[in-house]
Amino acid sequence: MTDTASPTPERRGGTPIGHRAAARLDRLPPSRWHRRLTLVVGIGAFFDLYEIFLGGVLAAVLAAQWHLGPTAKSWVIAAGFLGMFVGANVLSVLADRFGRRRMFLVNLAGYALFSLLSAGAPDLSWLLPLRFLAGLWLGAELVLVDTYLAEFLPRAVRGRYLAWAYTVGFVGVPVAALLGARLVAAHRLLGIEGWRWLLVAGALGAAFLQLMRRQLPESPRWLLVQGRGAEAERIVAGLEERVARESGGSLPSVPETETVPERKVPLGAMFRGCYRRRTVMWWLFQVLQTVGYYGFGSLAPVVLTAKGHTVTESLLYAALSFCGYPIGSALSIPLIDRIERRTLIIASALGIAGCGLAFGFAAATWAVVTFGVLLTVCSNVFSNAFHVYQTEIFPTGLRSSAIGIAYSLSRLTSVVLPFVALNVLSDLGPAAVFTGSAGLMLLLCLNVALLGPRTTGRSLERI
Repeated sequence: MTDTASPTPERRGGTPIGHRAAARLDRLPPSRWHRRLTLVVGIGAFFDLYEIFLGGVLAAVLAAQWHLGPTAKSWVIAAGFLGMFVGANVLSVLADRFGRRRMFLVNLAGYALFSLLSAGAPDLSWLLPLRFLAGLWLGAELVLVDTYLAEFLPRAVRGRYLAWAYTVGFVGVPVAALLGARLVAAHRLLGIEGWRWLLVAGALGAAFLQLMRRQLPESPRWLLVQGRGAEAERIVAGLEERVARESGGSLPSVPETETVPERKVPLGAMFRGCYRRRTVMWWLFQVLQTVGYYGFGSLAPVVLTAKGHTVTESLLYAALSFCGYPIGSALSIPLIDRIERRTLIIASALGIAGCGLAFGFAAATWAVVTFGVLLTVCSNVFSNAFHVYQTEIFPTGLRSSAIGIAYSLSRLTSVVLPFVALNVLSDLGPAAVFTGSAGLMLLLCLNVALLGPRTTGRSLERI
């Protein structure tokens, strides 16, 4: 078992181990180990989402402090997303080549460094490139979260546990806005401007998480694709032993029907056979979902100031609205393995469209906050459903690359979005911004309904 290059595969029960590893992982009962893994990986999503929605907070704060015009405010939001576009393309492809664990160990280290440097930026000419570099290293974080957890979690709880990971992560969204409102109101803490502390907090938290991630094992499914069967066997056997010990009983038998071999898949396979239809569907999806989903989170503080609220009030109302993100994420947990993913995506996207329209037209404070919360609740049922869905529609050898390339399109759209949306906001007002967003969400629903495959309850290999 030490010679992984041997032409004769290791065998267990007369079947090549590599052919049964996926089934062995899928049939495991959920355990404390699975929950700890979900928590550690989910905390990583916290920092990605914290950073995403921090752009809108910084734009609202620095517009007043640095006297920024619409174009400069747009760049404050767009710089991080532009870096994420590059990072999602590069690091996700490297994760298919060099491993999920290795990329996990380098991406947050780079983000922590450049986020800390961003906190010391003296002006916009320094802040924008540093925000770009911080975003670059963070670009593949959610891709890695989705890919890594999907390849470890048993299929019966894959959707539910991924939803738990994002529930942990989405606590970062209201935290960013609440911290922003508090620090902006205080102006300075220990002689340092409040917005700089937001960047320091993200950097220090990411550095601490990096230490926790050093204990993560590599994905056995990825190891098998690389022909490293002995390493995959050691990880799977160790996990089986741990789960059996924690559950205090014997493990379920491995179904003989689940012996689909893992294999390398060239990147060009994205555009062949059944994967071509899925790739087209998912590229369209990622462009369209950005406007309805990330558009609200990144633009909400700016939209609220356009409605006549002060910067501090806008950040407070945005923070209250953002509380719907973890609530919606938690709400998705009992739904995500009971309702077909495709159906849940469409239903929640319609909710985003309707609540976004109501938010855009709302004038009273209670209506702004109420519809903001409802919009973000729908947003995270939607988000969790699609994050699970995208891990299921591509094979292991292609999963990180295919998801990352498609995901990068959402980041590229996020770069363009502020320039378009803030001009529409300036010329036509908030109602026009959210009317356009609702129309694009309807197109998204049509795209998924016509081109998306069914996936709920099936093994990754069988899909």
